[in-house]
Amino acid sequence: MLSKERISNALQHITPDKIPVDFGGTSVTGMHVLVVERLRHYFDLEAHPVKVVEPYQMLGEIESDLSDILGIDTVGIAPKNNMFGFANEHWKEFRTPWEQVVLVPELFHSTTNDQGDIFIHPEGDTSCAPCARMPAAGYFFDAIIRQDAIVDDELDPNNNLEEFSEISDMDIRFFKQQLEVHAQSEKALIANFGGTAMGDIALVPAMHLKHPKGIRDVAEWYMSTLMRPDYIHEVFARQTDIAIHNLNMIHKEITLQPDVVFICGTDFGTQDSQFCSAETFKNLYLPYYRRINDWIHSNTGWKTFKHSCGAIEPFMPLFIESGFDIINPVQVNAAGMDPERLKSQFGNRLVFWGGGIDTQKTLPFGQPKDVENEVLKHCEIFSTNGGFVFTTVHNIQANVPVNNLVSMFNALHRFNGEPLL
Repeated sequence: MLSKERISNALQHITPDKIPVDFGGTSVTGMHVLVVERLRHYFDLEAHPVKVVEPYQMLGEIESDLSDILGIDTVGIAPKNNMFGFANEHWKEFRTPWEQVVLVPELFHSTTNDQGDIFIHPEGDTSCAPCARMPAAGYFFDAIIRQDAIVDDELDPNNNLEEFSEISDMDIRFFKQQLEVHAQSEKALIANFGGTAMGDIALVPAMHLKHPKGIRDVAEWYMSTLMRPDYIHEVFARQTDIAIHNLNMIHKEITLQPDVVFICGTDFGTQDSQFCSAETFKNLYLPYYRRINDWIHSNTGWKTFKHSCGAIEPFMPLFIESGFDIINPVQVNAAGMDPERLKSQFGNRLVFWGGGIDTQKTLPFGQPKDVENEVLKHCEIFSTNGGFVFTTVHNIQANVPVNNLVSMFNALHRFNGEPLL
């Protein structure tokens, strides 16, 4: 069975020949660039600097040689410009604080303070205030809030719509070309066309804008969902209109259609609870998610992908009502996120894209046998009757031991009846 068919079966809740695997298909199912380098070394692959394909989280490119060894069934399609507003092209070498030489885009222009912290600037323009910071002892960037003082009488929803505009012919050509590169690929295609995430706090600070206006502080944004609901409604309504227009334009122009589209990375869960009430979700988010999902399901064959970390078990029926096909990352160590309950209650209506292993404790800090046992247990639960794509709970972080990673993949291979690595 080809990868595309394997993913298709899982998405239709049909048991495939083996559990399909995604790493690197999205910005929430990736591997830190240091992990990629260490895996390449472990498998004695060609040694060369790894490309940082998502510089905000410092995610590394998983090239086809490593992807084939690991049995990955997916390929990701992302917008031309990254989170910092410049294109992933014209690569150059960069030495990280942890002394790894990597490849970064040409416009990855950084500055450093006396403590060794690294600052990145929107569109690579160092004459602008930095938009993100990597601590000297860190492994990825954190957004820098650049919000002006808010005067409620002067708030204009247009300011929070600055980054949402009708898609250009150039961007349509870019997506078309990226998809056509994979025309002969047997792998499933996951596309992130952008513009469909409602209130994603990773996007609220607008790191790609030189002078973002409107509500750009994460805490202020969360408060605004209660204090300024009419403002948020207007932003979401107009964003949804633009998003559906753009999806329609893309769908009409591309010849090779993706299997899955990444819709939203807005987190609704904390470790123990939820960021908002179910009622707030129903009133503020669900109508707009539903419009986008309904358009996609009425006009395309794409399946829709929703990311939300945390204790979101109470929101699962709401995600279903919103029209999502897929939920990720299935944070199995959060409150109420018991794999058996999730699968029995929602496994016939949602595809669990994740939940393969806990990335907060077991994968980074457990022993290889702990990793193996958890992977085998979760595969047994989630794979019943399809509806499961194996990946970790969010991205694999920098200092996960290689032996644990190999144990994870070997456990998956063992469950699938494949030779061990």
